Amino acid sequence: MTTSPRPAADLSADEARRIALRAQGLLGAPDRRGGVRGVLRHLGAVQLDTISVLARSHELIPYARLGAVGRKDVEAAYWTGRHAFEYWSHAACVLPIEEWPHFAFRRRAYRTRPHWHHDLPTGAYEQVVKQLRTEGPLTATELGGAKNKGEWWDWSESKIAVERALMYGEVVCVERRGWKRVYDLAERAIPAGLLHDDLDDLECVRRLVRQAGEALGVGTRADIADYHRLKSEQFDAVVADTGLVPVEVQGWAKPAWADPAALASVPRGRHRTTLLSPFDSLVWERARTERIFGFTHRLEAYVPKPKRVHGYFAMPVLSGGRLVGRVDPAREGSTLVARQVSLDGPKAVRGVAAALWEAASWVGCESVRVERMADASLRTALVGALGETPAPGGESGQSGQG
Repeated sequence: MTTSPRPAADLSADEARRIALRAQGLLGAPDRRGGVRGVLRHLGAVQLDTISVLARSHELIPYARLGAVGRKDVEAAYWTGRHAFEYWSHAACVLPIEEWPHFAFRRRAYRTRPHWHHDLPTGAYEQVVKQLRTEGPLTATELGGAKNKGEWWDWSESKIAVERALMYGEVVCVERRGWKRVYDLAERAIPAGLLHDDLDDLECVRRLVRQAGEALGVGTRADIADYHRLKSEQFDAVVADTGLVPVEVQGWAKPAWADPAALASVPRGRHRTTLLSPFDSLVWERARTERIFGFTHRLEAYVPKPKRVHGYFAMPVLSGGRLVGRVDPAREGSTLVARQVSLDGPKAVRGVAAALWEAASWVGCESVRVERMADASLRTALVGALGETPAPGGESGQSGQG
C-alpha cells in the first residue's frame, strides 16, 4: 500500500463533502455553457445501464447537473460529431473522445488475455471487420444477429466477433440505437490525432488517476482507483506523478488525495434539489457515499421484491448538499408515480416536491402521485406540497392521494 507523504492540507468532513460536490458539478449554479458535452468532459465517464424507469442513467446524470435539458439533445450531444465513444471504464460508460488514447493499456490487456468463454470459428472476426468496412456502422443484428436461440449470453458468432473487436480497439461503439450498440471501425470513428496506442501502460494509468482525482475532488486510494476500475497497485505506481496532493480528512480512516485546484478556493453555493441515478458518479461507490454523506444506498433492482427496502430503482435525493432521502419512481401514462419515498425529515418536503414536479415535466408527465411512505405525517406533508408547488410551466399541479 502507498505510504502517504505529509498531508498538504487538513480538511474537515464538511469541507471534503463540499469539495466532492463541486468537483462533480453539483454545487453552485450549473455550467450551462458546456452543456451535456461539458458535463461529460468534466466527469470523464458517464455510466450506461439498461434500466429505464424515469429515464436511462446516461440521461439522468446531465439532468441532475443541468436541469431539464431535452432528452434528444442529450443523445445528440453524446453521439454526433465524434465527441464520445463507449468503452469499459467504471463499467460500460460514455467517454469523452479525448480519452481514447488513455485506454490503450486496457485494449492491450484485452488483446493478450484468453478469449473469455466464447469460441469463435476461424475467419469470423475478419468477416465482421470486413462487413463494417464495406457497409459502414451497423448493429449486431445487422451484422448477422446478436444471439443464437439460447440463454442471455448465447451470443451469435457475429456478436462475439464484434464485441471482441470492440475490446481490442479495432471497432468502436459510436451510438446506442434503441439501446443496441452501433459499431464502426475505429479508423473512421476516432479522429486521426487521437487514433493511436502510443502511451505506455504507466502513462495511461497516470492520466486516468489524475482525471479521476479531479472529477472526485478528494478521495481515498480506493475511491480514485475505482473511478476507472484500476487496481490499487496501478494507483500506487503513479500517484506521486499525478499532481494530486495528499490530504487528511477528519473522520476518514484512510489517507486521501485531492486535486490541488479543488483546494485553491472555498466551495460555495447551493444546488437545486434533484433526483440522482444510482449510477451517478457522485454515489456509485457505496463505501465513499457512506463516508461522505452518512448515507447507505444500494441498487435493489436485482434484489427479490419481498426483500427490497427502498424499491426497485430508488433514486437518492440530493438537497442542500446532502442526501436527504430516496424516491423509487415509475411512470403510468402521463403520471409520475413515487412508488416509495423516504425522507430524513420535514425540511426536505418542499424541495422534494419541486424535484418531483421537475422530473415529471422533463419526462412528459402531467401529474405526480405518491404511493408509499413509512411516515404518515411526512406523506401528508409531501402530498400537500405537491399540490401547492407550481409545476414547470407556471400552473399548480395536481397530486393524487394514492
